Amino acid sequence: MGNGVKRIYAVIVLSILVAGSALAKDKYVAYLFTYFTGNAIEQEQICYALSSDGWNYTPLNNGHPVIMSDTIARKKAVRDPHILRGEDGWFYQVMTDMASSQGWSSNRGLILMRSRNLINWEHHAIHFPDRYKGTMFENVTRVWAPQTIFDKEAGKYMVYFSITTSDGNCSYDKVFYAYANDDFSDLEGEPQVLFDVNDASIDTDIVMDDEGMYHIFYKTEGQHTKGIRQFVTPTLHNSESWTLLDGFCQDTKEPVEGSGVFRLFDGTWVLMYDCYINHHYQFCKSDDLKTFKAVMNTKTSGKFTPRHGTVITITQSELDLLKSWETILAYEKDLRERAVPTLSLYQIEHRKEMLKDIHATLKEPASEKLYADLEKRIKDYLNK
Repeated sequence: MGNGVKRIYAVIVLSILVAGSALAKDKYVAYLFTYFTGNAIEQEQICYALSSDGWNYTPLNNGHPVIMSDTIARKKAVRDPHILRGEDGWFYQVMTDMASSQGWSSNRGLILMRSRNLINWEHHAIHFPDRYKGTMFENVTRVWAPQTIFDKEAGKYMVYFSITTSDGNCSYDKVFYAYANDDFSDLEGEPQVLFDVNDASIDTDIVMDDEGMYHIFYKTEGQHTKGIRQFVTPTLHNSESWTLLDGFCQDTKEPVEGSGVFRLFDGTWVLMYDCYINHHYQFCKSDDLKTFKAVMNTKTSGKFTPRHGTVITITQSELDLLKSWETILAYEKDLRERAVPTLSLYQIEHRKEMLKDIHATLKEPASEKLYADLEKRIKDYLNK
């Protein structure tokens, strides 16, 4: 083999290795759970947890919030976060703008957010009395548990949620939808009814199976026997095609809410829900997305006590970035709280400067290089 041929061969091999490495970084390797933790203001914040198997989760940032509600919400508290990997390279997250301490009919809107990296989020609070002044939606008493799905028929992101109003137009929780605008900063037009079972329905969750059928899960909030039921349909906007399956989806006699459905890497479907009276989550599995068998419960204490949230799969590069971010957050907390006697004279004189550097860097678009450089600067500071 001549030297020229050898060089070409080496380039080809290197290209294959680089491409293979890139594909490995883009392969889904973990699960990200976004959730809140309780009914106090300090618990109505966005938290993250990570899992390698979809069943067992470890909270990110030592269980502390990763998005503070007072930076995104009118009520300074949020609940029911739903996260979606978009078709366009964005992540979308929507949530209830609500502080439960003010009452269960006290919220008037929702939050729309989007991000390129799961860390830096654009956010917009949609306050229905202002946004829909002069319509029935001006009189909302609650806008609960929004979620997002890409409507392939419309080619848009559809945000759906339950609403009640004080003017008699919607006297029980009914599920509505509206399309988001192009930059996910607002809703287009007035909300329309997605479905109405003539009784209160909340916590809707929609997924599509391999045959292109939509599975629409919701909680029967108004019935004497409450639980999670399911419609199956080939289209979202023709209710005559919807089939309501018999029975309830949950595999427990406990009161449940906040269903979230996602898929494991092996194709198994997972239905998780909030057992809100006994303060734990239950995870169930299914092969057909219709019948579910309980697998495990989360603990009722410790750092991971999730309430109504959702799960997506993430790639190796996304996992690495979140882990790097977590490391930076831990450094920031340590530097902010470290006692002065444990610091060198140089560290005392430059602590404010270092913290300012960290805070400024965290506001920039997150990247592995950005965080690696910051971590090096922190370590250099700590070694002086």
